[in-house]
Amino acid sequence: MTNENNKALLKVDGLVKHFPITRGIFRREVGSVNAVDGISFEIQERETLGLVGESGCGKSTAARVILQLIPATAGNVFFKGRDLTSLDKEELRKQRQHMQMIFQDPQDSLNPRMTVGSIISEPLMEHKKLQAEERSQRVEQLLISVGMNPKFTNRYPHEFSGGQRQRIGIARALALSPEFIICDEPIAALDVSIQAQVINLLEDLQEEFGLTYLFISHDLSMIRHIADRVAVMYLGRIVELASSQALYSTPLHPYTQALLSAVPIHDPKLERKRKGTILVGEVPSPANPPSGCNFSTRCPRAEDRCFKDSPEWREVSQGHQVACHLV
Repeated sequence: MTNENNKALLKVDGLVKHFPITRGIFRREVGSVNAVDGISFEIQERETLGLVGESGCGKSTAARVILQLIPATAGNVFFKGRDLTSLDKEELRKQRQHMQMIFQDPQDSLNPRMTVGSIISEPLMEHKKLQAEERSQRVEQLLISVGMNPKFTNRYPHEFSGGQRQRIGIARALALSPEFIICDEPIAALDVSIQAQVINLLEDLQEEFGLTYLFISHDLSMIRHIADRVAVMYLGRIVELASSQALYSTPLHPYTQALLSAVPIHDPKLERKRKGTILVGEVPSPANPPSGCNFSTRCPRAEDRCFKDSPEWREVSQGHQVACHLV
């Protein structure tokens, strides 16, 4: 949980990632896809920040740029005060052991030709000078910590269920004792019956190892339970950021209000009385975003200035930030 005395472990400042669009034999650049368009936020030590939004809004691209798996077009990413965007390959390699990622689909992220033991020990061989016996012991400890039998080291990923494969992915992410982990929709590919188990495991591991999470998801009902603060992303920009309690009780941005109105309420009487916000039209292409506010073309409350001027990112109450002319 967040603490006022905690320091920012990660600071993202004006992060931009544009992918060029090229045409012709000479690959002339004719435009760009604005996947991430100037996002800024901080994550405190031992905190979980949820990053939510529709598919295609730039969440996963932002995650990869933060870890410098792909280079940023502009902006900075500070991890423990060091700007990752300015590091050379060797310095970045040293930093990588402190930052890890849990991917969405364990079937795609685990090498089917490698045993579980080899998959989990691979980062240890890359970054740590351990004897074979020490590595084996570490792998067994990691499997136990994610609730799996340590004797499974010689088995292959296809021999496990989706939930078990994700646990293997989590064990691999923990191998180097990182401080910061990006969870990129880690339960989206899993059966609903085991999603809660994986979420509970991640919360237990955070408590045990003092981890800091950036938790990416499109499932707002789940994010509510795991995140201390929530950032809402639309078409490459963060439109609202607040504590989980404030965001769910008093959403300010029309897009956040629309997203939350689509989340079912368990009380049938309240559900029948509730008026949902239906968004018209499609999400604009990040290759041709609208002028002014990115959300203006779908916002039910848009005014003339919304189509002309980009809204300022500002704090409207303690810890509650929003980018909207109408707030």
